[in-house]
Amino acid sequence: MSASSHSPSQASRAALVLGAIGVVFGDIGTSPLYTLKEAFGGHYGLTPSHDNVLGILSLVFWAMVLVVTLKYVTVIMRADNRGEGGILSLMTVVHRALPIASPLSYSIGILGILGTAFFFGDAVITPAMSVLSAVEGMELVAPALHPYVLPVALAVLVALFASQRFGTEKVGKVFGPVMSVWFVCIALLGVAQIVKNPSVLLALNPAYGVSFFLDNGSAAWLVLGAVVLCVTGGEALYADMGHFGRFPIRKAWLYFVLPALVLNYFGQGALVLADPAAVRNPFYNLVPSALLIPMIVLATMATVIASQAVISGAFSLSREAVQLGYLPRMKIVHTSAHTKGQIYVPWVNNILFITVIGLVIGFGSSSAMAVAYGVSVTGSMLIDTVLLIILASQGWRVRPAVIWAFGVAYLIIDSALFSANAIKFLHGAWVPVLLGLVVFTIMRTWRHGRDLVREQVNRESLRIEHFVKSVQVDPPTRVQGTAIFMTPSNDYLPPSMLHNLKHNKVLHERNILLSVETSGVPRADQDERYALSDLGIGFLRLTLRFGYMEDPDVPKALRLLKQAKVPGLDLDPMDTTYFASREALIAKADQGMAMWRDKLFLFMSRNATPATEFFGIPGERLVELGTKVVI
Repeated sequence: MSASSHSPSQASRAALVLGAIGVVFGDIGTSPLYTLKEAFGGHYGLTPSHDNVLGILSLVFWAMVLVVTLKYVTVIMRADNRGEGGILSLMTVVHRALPIASPLSYSIGILGILGTAFFFGDAVITPAMSVLSAVEGMELVAPALHPYVLPVALAVLVALFASQRFGTEKVGKVFGPVMSVWFVCIALLGVAQIVKNPSVLLALNPAYGVSFFLDNGSAAWLVLGAVVLCVTGGEALYADMGHFGRFPIRKAWLYFVLPALVLNYFGQGALVLADPAAVRNPFYNLVPSALLIPMIVLATMATVIASQAVISGAFSLSREAVQLGYLPRMKIVHTSAHTKGQIYVPWVNNILFITVIGLVIGFGSSSAMAVAYGVSVTGSMLIDTVLLIILASQGWRVRPAVIWAFGVAYLIIDSALFSANAIKFLHGAWVPVLLGLVVFTIMRTWRHGRDLVREQVNRESLRIEHFVKSVQVDPPTRVQGTAIFMTPSNDYLPPSMLHNLKHNKVLHERNILLSVETSGVPRADQDERYALSDLGIGFLRLTLRFGYMEDPDVPKALRLLKQAKVPGLDLDPMDTTYFASREALIAKADQGMAMWRDKLFLFMSRNATPATEFFGIPGERLVELGTKVVI
């Protein structure tokens, strides 16, 4: 009885662990393809000597322990927002921990946007770097295949992005098994070489990493730009926590993924110690020649899975940013009838596709691209550390001595990793910086522009309480039915109501001023789903609240309130008309933002999904009235 009662829970946990292996660890799991190869590449001038090999292996091992295991898996995953993780969730949790009107609020918001921008930079470089590095194994099968590496990589990427609109529900079921096979294979390949040269395990001693720094000086610092490749994707453990939970991700990392990665890295090191020439491509040189082609196929599948995870993450983060008001409204397509989190965002997919293809063609090889890889990842890690320090101080109330000890240590580690990548700015690292700067500018411009529009509309309007009093004094003609006026702020009279009264000279029997808010939680609880107040004489003020990972379907939310028998919301869909304002925006040079930012904001506004479509308002029950807004 006892065993059977626990088996469903155990089966469910096992499924979550398998799913986490397939989705969460794709990026970090494919890093052995290029990390050691790049560390001994021509960029750093290091020879594969005994001490250098052990030193770099020691740095790789302790980077995974300190950054991924201790920082992300052990500490940051505690900073969840009702089970959800990621930079925007961390920003929200930190905001919530601050006192009201804290001077840190603005800076934390900037850091959150910057971290999001860095993530989008990573979402572009990861597919290009991973797929290229896997396909380059073709050259080991036959050097004559070199001219075909780039076309094959491009073909794989074209197929990957073209398939996004179909969703990943079916193919996603094989992610876990494929990645499990991948990790087992790379572990066995590593063990085969470690057995031949077990002295490589001495690199587990951090003293070898310290000696490497003492012996190589600035070169050791610069090579951190390659060492950091072993932890790229570490932040995905935190970002994907909402999909699988803290326990399955920790279990998979500690007992399966981390051991497999360590064994493979140390196996590569053992091979290089025995044959320094193998450093040209130590991963594929681990593979017996008879198994090389199957391994290339498996590696390509693994890198496609890693790329899919990053692309799906970009879709999810885009939706969160839209809901929180940092990006324009976009068309969001649900690709699964069963899994709400599986979405497709055409605008984001197209931009990622164009940029990824441009990077592959522009850099031409994974070694050239490795120079650019790492800035966005280490930038995100540094921001996570800063936000974590603030949270530990303000929210968790950790003792200052502990915060200073660990905070300073991790700031030094993250700053060293970031600076080692940033120093390569002129050699290609400018690419992710530029991408991040573009995304940051777009997000800041959209948020500030919407604030300006809201302020201008409110400035030219009346407070709704004053309007209700004026209606009592001089009542207009009332007509049957219910009018729902969509407004960003139901404290003020919506322009659509004012124009309706001005041109049609009537008011409905019931008038609902409806605003939609996005809460700083993934999914709003039922008790915080709405706020309703009766203003008298047929006027209601209604606020609907959605979490930033929910679709704001207004008609559906109203139906649910009707079923819950909320007083005043017994709406007849056929007797209800929605009114909305369509803003005609005009930029003036002497107010608002700089003119170039005004023009960028106007471009985004014109191409944004209309609010009525985004909120699911039925077109046959909708009346839109134009209003001019000068910003």
